[in-house]
Amino acid sequence: MAAAVLAGCERGASSGAAPYAPGPASSGCPAVLAGARAAVARAERPRTAWDGPTTGPRAVAGRSIVYVAQTMTNPGVAGAAKGVREAAKAIGWRLRVIDGQGTPAGIQAAFSQAITLKPAGIVIGGFDPRLTSQQVAKARADRIPLVGWHAVDAPGPSRDPDLFSNVTTRVRDVAKISADWVIAHSRGHAGVVVFTDASIPFARHKSELIKKQLATCPGVRLLAEENIPIPDTSSRTPQEVSSLLSRFRDRWTHSVAINDVYFADAAPALRAARKKGGGAPFNIGAGDGDPSAFQRINSRQFQAATVPEPFSQQGWQILDEFNRAFSHRPASGYVAPVHVSTATNSHGATTWDPPGYRAAYLRIWGR
Repeated sequence: MAAAVLAGCERGASSGAAPYAPGPASSGCPAVLAGARAAVARAERPRTAWDGPTTGPRAVAGRSIVYVAQTMTNPGVAGAAKGVREAAKAIGWRLRVIDGQGTPAGIQAAFSQAITLKPAGIVIGGFDPRLTSQQVAKARADRIPLVGWHAVDAPGPSRDPDLFSNVTTRVRDVAKISADWVIAHSRGHAGVVVFTDASIPFARHKSELIKKQLATCPGVRLLAEENIPIPDTSSRTPQEVSSLLSRFRDRWTHSVAINDVYFADAAPALRAARKKGGGAPFNIGAGDGDPSAFQRINSRQFQAATVPEPFSQQGWQILDEFNRAFSHRPASGYVAPVHVSTATNSHGATTWDPPGYRAAYLRIWGR
């Protein structure tokens, strides 16, 4: 099982080298550049009103939920867990979080432990349910509904694997806007490094989509794709960044990572190389948007932008989806809009969420 999950790329592998030369102000892909600029402008606008569900079943009383986390060292997984905890307190349910420690064996053990607790529902927090197919089958046999967070590629209900709903932004939208940001920011001329974790199918799919969109502009060259598993980022990323700087020097102008955590660990190596925090390589996180990412962005320290997940809102949505399942109602179908946060539009904030969701869910639940 572990071998299947890790198939596709070797740990720490680097690929995709290509020459790069800085271009002029005019782009070699004018139509693509125009589309990227328009998309980024839309994604950077602030939201002013809640566009999610406003009706649904009142809160079912006295339920218990277990959140099985891929690893709590992943800021996205931990951020979603924090949102679930806040929502559980608001709706009046009990919550337990079990950390899978980022390994197939650890995740399987955590899921098995969750089932033995006989909860009303289990959250699949940031890992592929196919990794735990036996536990998924056992939960189904025990009539325990499953709600995923970034568990499969698409939001909403899933038949295979069997999920009442999967809460996530659309990976295709996140990947596209991240690549569009690079195209727009570079005016169609960039040398790009992509950081991914090929052991997570969701992340691997996201990085493939990012590369596909970058390739629509001939002036944007993929210099390398770095496969660094998220649990290994602190130990591997600094040395990989030092190697990239040695190989590509000023040709490396932009980076896209499937998770902001890569840039937290890249910063020391960039600083040691006397790179300026607000200069190249300009880095964007294609997902998550944890508080430390916002801090780097707002202080212009080796990260320029992020496409944040609305962790808190998604935590509340997970509880709302369970409440719909317990009430024999369909999933809400809500998908949070894609957003790009920069120092200009974040105004010093350290998180991003759509406005008005707490009040909306409390009204739905009758709390």
